[in-house]
Amino acid sequence: MNARITMGATAIAALSVAVAFAQFERVGHAAQVDLRSGRGVDREMGDMPMDAHAGHVMASPQTASAMPRNQNLPPDNAAAKAQLDQSPRHGEWVDIKQANGPALKSFVVYPQRSTKAPVVIVVHEIFGMQDWVRGVADQLAKEGFIAVAPDLLSGKGPGGGGTESMDSTAVGQAIRTLTTDIVLSQLNAVRAYALTIPSGNGKIASIGFCWGGQQSFAYALNQPALSAAVSYYGPMPTDGAAYAKAKAPILGLYGGSDMRVNANIPIASAQLRNLNVTYEPHIFDNAGHGFLRDQTGMDGANMKATEQSWPLAIAWLKKYADF
Repeated sequence: MNARITMGATAIAALSVAVAFAQFERVGHAAQVDLRSGRGVDREMGDMPMDAHAGHVMASPQTASAMPRNQNLPPDNAAAKAQLDQSPRHGEWVDIKQANGPALKSFVVYPQRSTKAPVVIVVHEIFGMQDWVRGVADQLAKEGFIAVAPDLLSGKGPGGGGTESMDSTAVGQAIRTLTTDIVLSQLNAVRAYALTIPSGNGKIASIGFCWGGQQSFAYALNQPALSAAVSYYGPMPTDGAAYAKAKAPILGLYGGSDMRVNANIPIASAQLRNLNVTYEPHIFDNAGHGFLRDQTGMDGANMKATEQSWPLAIAWLKKYADF
């Protein structure tokens, strides 16, 4: 199935040479993210290569939202804790065992539904396990999915702790040690756990954001049994060999001002098209990296990207992972 790219006019001009083979369709305005400070600055990581976010600083949990909350969308960074505190859904922490390595401390939240549900693995950003990622997991449960959000930095902190035991500098250093192979092994352990959940329907998908978007995309390339994957502004590999095992359908959701990531969409599109693997990238006009967390940025454009992208993500997961 050929990949489809949707994007704004500005991004079209920037990619006109690289994506001569693709067709474009305007998707509205979105925004350049500038995650307001609180934690550390992203650094280039890993071996795929891992996601590079130089200059992006994580939003402070105390930052107030500038507009009323739309309950049908995931929370932004400021609203995440309140959503978790007020959620009627059951959430719990579990330790997921690995064959090699420490147990992965994971947040699991269940939907309120009368039938068995698909499981969505939620892969955190470069900042590790945060309330915002848990808030997104809770929103997925509101949509009818069992959401499992592992702390992939489990065991990397002092005394075997995870993200919660480290400052921002240590988190950045620790996440650099997570190679693609390590993350693949971790996500396979989470998937194996997900398959044992009694209320699960046996379908497992993944979704990730930023660094986690890269890992969700990579997992789709390396785990043929995955039902579906969603990558929010996650970089893609440029080596054609990385795509050889791809089978799972992938939805990519990108900011129009995020050329660092978007420049490789044509490569991913061509590789997956040649393998007849479904890949549907959407580029939201003027949006920047991290728009789902920083929904109030860029004069409302990030919110528009959020409003357009989230229904696409939910529809994708329901199409390929729900009965």
